[in-house]
Amino acid sequence: MRRLRLVVTSTAVVCGLLAAALPAAADTARVPARYTGQTLDWHACAPDELADLPPGTDIAGLECATYRTPRDWDRPGDGQDLTIAISRLKSTGTTTASVLTNPGGPGGPGRWFPVELRGQRKLREHQEIIGIDTRGTGRSTNVTCGGAASTGADLDPRDRDPRNLNQIVDATRYLATACHQAAGELGELISTFQNVRDLDLLRTLLGRDRINWIGYSAGTWLGAHYAQQFPRHTGRFVLDSSTQFTGSWQQSFDYQPLGYERRWRQDFLPWLARSDAKYHFGASGEAARQTYESVRYALTREPVEVNGTKIGAVKLDSFLVGALKAKSQFPAIAAVLVQVKTLTDARASAEAKQDARAKLGKTLSEAKKTGPMGVAAQAGADDAMVSTLITTLCNDGPWKGDRQSLIRRSQEYLDRGITLHSSLWMGLQVCAFWPGQTRPRPVLDGKGVPPVVLVQSEHDPATPIEGARKAHAAFQNSRMLTVTGEGDHGIYGIGGNQAVDEVVDKYLVDGVVPRDQSLPGLPLP
Repeated sequence: MRRLRLVVTSTAVVCGLLAAALPAAADTARVPARYTGQTLDWHACAPDELADLPPGTDIAGLECATYRTPRDWDRPGDGQDLTIAISRLKSTGTTTASVLTNPGGPGGPGRWFPVELRGQRKLREHQEIIGIDTRGTGRSTNVTCGGAASTGADLDPRDRDPRNLNQIVDATRYLATACHQAAGELGELISTFQNVRDLDLLRTLLGRDRINWIGYSAGTWLGAHYAQQFPRHTGRFVLDSSTQFTGSWQQSFDYQPLGYERRWRQDFLPWLARSDAKYHFGASGEAARQTYESVRYALTREPVEVNGTKIGAVKLDSFLVGALKAKSQFPAIAAVLVQVKTLTDARASAEAKQDARAKLGKTLSEAKKTGPMGVAAQAGADDAMVSTLITTLCNDGPWKGDRQSLIRRSQEYLDRGITLHSSLWMGLQVCAFWPGQTRPRPVLDGKGVPPVVLVQSEHDPATPIEGARKAHAAFQNSRMLTVTGEGDHGIYGIGGNQAVDEVVDKYLVDGVVPRDQSLPGLPLP
């Protein structure tokens, strides 16, 4: 399976567009000619021009360029610019259309991503594939949180001591304040409202009346917002692994604890148990879960050290949250669990522990290189990526919550047996304490928008199907392909599912709008 590098916080939808500014009907009439008259200087991409490029990725044929965009689309004539880094993979024949891509996040660098779709022969016959580092991240103008994103990262919310819980909330509040301060005036301009207008300027520079779109995870939010704001320039839009883009970012993220617990208990643990003769972790899913709980508890008492890094309970949870998004990572997850189990076993010999420590270091290193973005992101995504994530989520609209409600809701998840994602959920509530101004959420109902196609796996942990179904129901003229027996986050073009690819290609290339339907997923490894 090829890699889909999606940030774990790749989730939910609407929040930050004012329909008043640069309305779709006006198109680019209010955009100064210094922006619309730019020429894209395409050249062969060098590896150092591609942020977050997975090692060993073939970038042959990928071309890079940059363009200037107004720093603030509320004031496009003030003369202050940002730089947006883009790429293209040319079509194999005569180019008649451009399909823009986004790998999620928000904040995941996407300039390198077109090479992941290199093998989509039907798509590439007449469409160039465009990659984008959205404002704030990658090789575009960067935003920063000043390194504050790691604050409180090792605090465990399953420790219900009031002092610990208050410390977690204090750390979350500090992150909001510190990030807002470090990001400064630029931070206030990292939002969906600004992004969709950057995209429409790019459409103009590409010479297209309409653009096509393939967006994964948070890229579904961005694509849906563009389509609602610029329906006349909306071509064929694919929203893969969908957020609840007709609601709020907070609503989408609130589905994640359930989604990850389902993926953990219904997919991974039974799979692990079926190979108990190999892994010795438990002969049933529940037995394997109990073993994990024992290992996790041992880590709360004494973390293990690997290659100079201490791995405690929260770090192990974070690794799982990243890796569970792709079934191809299941063997790596199993190997990590077995090795950590050995390192926490008082009965294990020194030789066995030394061997487990060496194997664990190698396994984690390989997972970062070849796994989904979430694996690397949980181990420490770069500052620009995390800062773009936080500023986008917080600027896109208000979040509800305070100290008491966050502690209470985290307890409600635990009371329901939802534990795996609990280490991350409270930290994701940073926007509840955001000190900056936010825009009112625009209405996303799909009125006047051409047909868009959602692709959604049943057990997607990062953007659970409950949110996708709500978005589909509320967004007029949308279609939904439900991939049954599947839990991967990211399907079209990267998951090897030929049945899904065939239906989506007919839509993207031939304009055949599919009906709502279910398609089978691929088996576990």
